[in-house]
Amino acid sequence: MHTVETTLQELKKLVSAAQDDAPYHFGITASKSLGAIKTPDLRKLAKQIGRNQPLAQQLWNTGIHEAKHIAIFIADPKAFSEKLMEQWLKDFDSWDIVDNCCGTLFDKTPFAYEKAIEWTKRKKEFEKRAGFAMMATLAIHDKKSEDKKFEQFFPRIIAESHDERNFVKKAINWALRQIGKRNGRLCTKAITAAKQIQKKGDASSRWIAGDAIRELENYQKAGRIRSIGI
Repeated sequence: MHTVETTLQELKKLVSAAQDDAPYHFGITASKSLGAIKTPDLRKLAKQIGRNQPLAQQLWNTGIHEAKHIAIFIADPKAFSEKLMEQWLKDFDSWDIVDNCCGTLFDKTPFAYEKAIEWTKRKKEFEKRAGFAMMATLAIHDKKSEDKKFEQFFPRIIAESHDERNFVKKAINWALRQIGKRNGRLCTKAITAAKQIQKKGDASSRWIAGDAIRELENYQKAGRIRSIGI
């Protein structure tokens, strides 16, 4: 039976001394880290542990970067209230924790769409990224929702495109592109939104829009847009 202590011991075994600094090369600057561990190895350990919400909370509370990833993988989305989501949100300290938590866990809660919009209004970089990361991962994972659920994201994407912070603007771009890739109708709307963003004229908006338009138009020409959504 896994405990916090045994899980941390397993994580330490997975750390490669030769890769201790690897996370920092990708903009991961978590203050508490055991060292570089490959995601497949984290997933394998999490699978061995299985779904375990109490242990997930205990691992999250350690504040250790790699333990938080395990916590995300073994947590139960059904156990998350809005209050608990907000508590975890406050502990976001790196882009990979944001993206893993939103794409593995939070997007499976009943509050996902509401929080996606709400969090884009936050001031802190990783909290704001979480809102747009949620939009992107919902666009990827939610195969059944109608187009209108994604169309409600466009005003927030347009409104915040001026944010020059690296992890925010990249998430805005990610959300715009993933929504556009759902189907032809949303692709057209995403390109239209990107052109509105482009007109804002600031450097961040120009980059977000230019990259999204280029990719979505290429997807259109290549016939690669997925035919899902209503």
